[in-house]
Amino acid sequence: METVLTVLLVRFALIAAVVVAIALVAFAVVLVLHRRGRGDQARRVARTAAELATRQIANRRRR
Repeated sequence: METVLTVLLVRFALIAAVVVAIALVAFAVVLVLHRRGRGDQARRVARTAAELATRQIANRRRR
């Protein structure tokens, strides 16, 4: 039983570490874009991507 709990804890730690790493990379990208003055451009691209994703999800639900 102890081995199972250890494996689950290690798996959770790895998943949490990956999520934190992705968040740090995203934050760094946003910070660099903001400092270079391209924050508005990145915001427009992100908005467009989010709208497209929302449409695709809505289309899949209709099927």
